[in-house]
Amino acid sequence: MKISASYWMFEGGLEGKKPIAEAMTEAKELGFDAIELCVASEGVLTCRTTQKQCEEILATARNTGIEISGVASGESWGSSPTANDPAVREKIIDFTKDALQVTKWLGTDAYLFVPGAVDVFFLPDAEVIPYDVCYDRAKEAVGQLVETAEKLGVVIAIENVWNKFLISPLEMRDFIDSFNSKMVGSYFDVGNVMLTGYPDQWIRILGTRIKRVHIKDFKKSVGTAEGFVDLLEGDVDFQAVRKALAETGYDGYVTAEMIPFAPGLPQRTAEAMKKIFR
Repeated sequence: MKISASYWMFEGGLEGKKPIAEAMTEAKELGFDAIELCVASEGVLTCRTTQKQCEEILATARNTGIEISGVASGESWGSSPTANDPAVREKIIDFTKDALQVTKWLGTDAYLFVPGAVDVFFLPDAEVIPYDVCYDRAKEAVGQLVETAEKLGVVIAIENVWNKFLISPLEMRDFIDSFNSKMVGSYFDVGNVMLTGYPDQWIRILGTRIKRVHIKDFKKSVGTAEGFVDLLEGDVDFQAVRKALAETGYDGYVTAEMIPFAPGLPQRTAEAMKKIFR
């Protein structure tokens, strides 16, 4: 497996202000094999980034000696595919189609997608969507994106997040399978399932549906977002995670998504990723 760093992990990354070339250089110097770039409506990489600009980014990566492991986005949190307002739902679909194209231009084949939310834990004023309504709208949203994903050869990689939605591996498996497309898969987040489940169980159930993996650690005794801690300081059984990934035949990128930035965090994360995966 190749270790990768999320662009969001670096200072200014979560705000979309960190120059991509600088993030690539930092990731390379820390010993990462790859970097996961992040697209938003504003910032250094957006849905309006041109093919020429993407080719320049890709050339920079090659010159730096680092790979682009995939593309992530948090755009669905603010413009949810399951929002009550049809205009908001249309907006995020248009954004995502453009983001899938940007992903292709960047020479990679996986785009992290949050298909909706029953609620948003870090936005207390966000609307609450009934679970069954959320499910139907999420299916409609992904269904609208499949044709674009298949045309481009980019997987819509659905991440398990704290959205009170798709909260079991069986449900995530069946949701993915309902599209009957190789271009719909899982972006499995190890730390995000710790509150309600076991990462190795999720991995075995999702199997080859897993197209990318996010690495975080979490202390179950805390039980809130403050429970996300430095790698190897929480309750994730990384030996079990590695064993389960090996059993499913996964040997792709494992990306550290350690956010927000804090001084020394990228360095500590890099060392921990090497201990876990090398």
